[in-house]
Amino acid sequence: MDFKLNTLYEEIGGADTIQHLVNTFYPKVYADPDLAPLFEGDIEEIKRKQYMFLTQFTGGPTLYSNEFGPPAMRHRHMPFEVTPTRARAWLRCMKEAFEETDLTGDAAEAFYARLQQVAGIMVNTPD
Repeated sequence: MDFKLNTLYEEIGGADTIQHLVNTFYPKVYADPDLAPLFEGDIEEIKRKQYMFLTQFTGGPTLYSNEFGPPAMRHRHMPFEVTPTRARAWLRCMKEAFEETDLTGDAAEAFYARLQQVAGIMVNTPD
């Protein structure tokens, strides 16, 4: 028997789904009073990096590592005050983006669960 296991990337719909998610997510982040101070600079560049990261994070092509090296996201976010409140706000924005992009089902739940783990790891400053 020949089994091919699909990646989370494939199961959620690949590049188009991730691009739609990122495009839906970032306006929420920039509008959130807890998160907006952390996101300065070109929103398009931030979205591009997030697209690359989420593509790789879900098992798609290693776009992020190819350009920037290993993700090491906690280390990359150390200059920013990521509080528990901000982590929750980030997850709330992401959950809303999942809902608005109709990202549902078992694969979406697995993806969101992984993002919850990441959000917890990113916290580096108390509230």
